[in-house]
Amino acid sequence: MNSEQIFYLVPYLVSFAFSVSILAFLWGKRHAQGATAFIWYALGQSLLILGFICELISADLSTKIFWDSAQWLAWGMVMIVLPIFAVQFAEHNLKKPRLWLGLSFIVPCIFAMLLFTDPTFHWIYWQPRLIERHPFAELFYDFQPAVYGYAVYGYAIALWSIYVLSQRIIHPHGLYRAQVILMIVGLSIPILGTIFTLLNIYITPQRDSIPFSTVISNLIIVWALFRFRVFEVTPIGRDNVFEALVEPVVILDNKSNIVDINSAMLALLDKKALDVIGKPAKLVFENFPIPIKQYTQSSYARTEASFEFGGMNIHYELTVWPIYNARKEMTGRIYISHDITAMKQLENELRKLNTQLEDRVASRTHELAEAYDTTLEGWARALELRDKETEGHTRRVTDTTLKIALKLDFPDDMIEHIRRGAILHDIGKMGIPDDILHKPDKLTKEERDIVMRHPETAYKLLKPISFLERAIDIPYCHHEKWDGSGYPRGLKGGEIPVAARIFAIADVWDALSVERSYNKPWSQEKMIAYFIEQSGKHFDPHMVNIFLDMVEKGEI
Repeated sequence: MNSEQIFYLVPYLVSFAFSVSILAFLWGKRHAQGATAFIWYALGQSLLILGFICELISADLSTKIFWDSAQWLAWGMVMIVLPIFAVQFAEHNLKKPRLWLGLSFIVPCIFAMLLFTDPTFHWIYWQPRLIERHPFAELFYDFQPAVYGYAVYGYAIALWSIYVLSQRIIHPHGLYRAQVILMIVGLSIPILGTIFTLLNIYITPQRDSIPFSTVISNLIIVWALFRFRVFEVTPIGRDNVFEALVEPVVILDNKSNIVDINSAMLALLDKKALDVIGKPAKLVFENFPIPIKQYTQSSYARTEASFEFGGMNIHYELTVWPIYNARKEMTGRIYISHDITAMKQLENELRKLNTQLEDRVASRTHELAEAYDTTLEGWARALELRDKETEGHTRRVTDTTLKIALKLDFPDDMIEHIRRGAILHDIGKMGIPDDILHKPDKLTKEERDIVMRHPETAYKLLKPISFLERAIDIPYCHHEKWDGSGYPRGLKGGEIPVAARIFAIADVWDALSVERSYNKPWSQEKMIAYFIEQSGKHFDPHMVNIFLDMVEKGEI
């Protein structure tokens, strides 16, 4: 082989090198969504280019036919794995995927059989011949119907795969749209190359223009892989998230017809999707225990419902939210049913405990108080067991709060209520799921909203207990701030109960002074400076002055 021939092979060798590089890169990402199928696609493409190079440099007719046949087999591999990649990457909901996978092998296998029997029947290579051209001899043969049929099948598979991928373009995030667009462009260019070949359009001295189109395709795919992190950052299908929700969800259009429903809701209905989608909600939920049919005309609503199932009382909270399109027009409503059975059971247990203890008030008042206090401390210890980060926190903040309260000469009965409120300050966290309470990373907005509801949860839990009525200020209001920027009610200044104002100081002081996984302890000088800076913002200025005076005297 002379230097001119080697120079002529350079574009094809570069394309082959790109394909092998893609294979190497993808091997490290083989566990990503769709990456395994794309590895097989890149392998088929590499074998195709290698077969073309070997055919090009072969000198005799039989060897060229052998390597041309290898290219046809490589195309068969590409035809099989390309739709698999499209379905996996786009998370397309394909019914009976195993059946479709089996069917996808039929046409490539039939064509492979035609290749192996071609020396006898000549279904593929009709009148093969060599034409001497510069710098390599070229294989020519007349295309038979089997070749055109195989090409039509391949185009159909490729177009369907591109259609499946194109559904990702509607993703609201630009990175994912760019990923899909570049992948579609990269996968489409080799298809155009085969069209030129089938139409006998010569854009190069050799018959086959596919390796040239493959070079361009590989450049685009490499750009997509590295610039837009395909297989490193892949979206999770929103449809799959909708189906994975454990909470029953149904979506109605503006005519109150069901347009979507998840598996959890279908399980409650004991129906299939085909039985309910497109049907009026009032008809489908006619005898449904959750009162969806009563809110089919409501844009916003929140209500509770209970029913008996399997000998248990089940409680649900129904929330209704409107859905808007890009033009801010309401297109429907989403109905989310949240199982609050555990919360209701907890409330019932607290009510039972309250009733049992109140029955003993007349004869054993002191014993009853001790029992309550023991229970409260048990709750506090149980909460600390859920979160090792805050172990000992309740005892420390209670002690500090009582020292400040005693400094202010509060009466004994008020001191006792402040002590109980301090012990129960985080009782509302019983309603926070473990995966949120223990999450090491930054919380999402939705997760923060759940956490910020714990004072209201505490209020709901403690309000029915008359014994704790005067202790509820701290659990309910300890996250309020002097300037009104706190939660849950945004109370300001003197609107905040005095017990909560005292406790807020003790709570923050303890949080800053104790080492946690997300916070190293502050020096006393730094904490004092912080409290001075937050006086009139987070804290009651008068309380800050009293507290810092106690710190200076060593009373804290």
